[in-house]
Amino acid sequence: MIDKLEMFIAVAQEGHFGRAAVRIGITQPSLSAGIKQLEEQLGVQLIFRGSRYGGLTPEGQATLVWARRIVGDARQLREEMRAKRHGLSGQLRIAAIPTALTWAARLCHRFNAKHPKVRFTILSRTSIEILSMLDNLEIDAGISYLDNEPMGRVSMEPLYEERYLLVCAKGARFAGREHVGWAEMAGEPLCLLTPDMQNRRIINRNFAAVEVTPEAWIESNSTVVLMATVEAGGWMTVLPEDAARFHASGKNVDLIPLIGSEPAHSVGLVAPWREPHTPVLESLLREARRLGGDA
Repeated sequence: MIDKLEMFIAVAQEGHFGRAAVRIGITQPSLSAGIKQLEEQLGVQLIFRGSRYGGLTPEGQATLVWARRIVGDARQLREEMRAKRHGLSGQLRIAAIPTALTWAARLCHRFNAKHPKVRFTILSRTSIEILSMLDNLEIDAGISYLDNEPMGRVSMEPLYEERYLLVCAKGARFAGREHVGWAEMAGEPLCLLTPDMQNRRIINRNFAAVEVTPEAWIESNSTVVLMATVEAGGWMTVLPEDAARFHASGKNVDLIPLIGSEPAHSVGLVAPWREPHTPVLESLLREARRLGGDA
């Protein structure tokens, strides 16, 4: 039944039989047959069907909760048995907000030095997408804000407190300053992360606190694009300190602390709450605790 529950989870997430089949690597007829067999085993209809996917029935919504729990437990069992036989190994899937990707790389490097049989996939996602991917078992852990939006029931390990720097080209208006106030950037040409990013919402609140509406002429979900735009000249951006220093290395830009902002926000590792965690995930949380303590 586990394989059929995984099919059901894929269909529920994709909202489309064809895409769900591609995602789990089977044919659409095989997927449809598996869902039908699951419905027969449970004695209820799980999905409204017409000419296309019509959503989950009330019984399907309840089954989805159980399916995630059962599939998660089954994966945990496999992980624990593999760890007992071979030590820590396997694949860890981690999604991080764009401004925390350097921390994701740092965490994985430290972890891999101790557990070389573990491989990693690191994805860049928004904070909302990270929570959804955790719920849908698409990732094993995420790196996101811990104190800005509702997290639900998750395990958390703080990594760092986010502080902001203004990034501008050498010779720009604010270049060489010891610090800049948020209010001073009124009317300045900015390139910022897109509004779906939680970092951007925090930045907007800092501007709103000093009654400034940021002039974001260029928006991107990539910090690489923001830094390249600044380096080209005529633009400025606001980035968390660690991301700003990483992207500024070797570039002709100035980094200037911003003052007068709201309290710093905590960023850390988040994982689905489970007691106990798989051996690999428990070790990752422990390594995040050490890394956060060293920050």
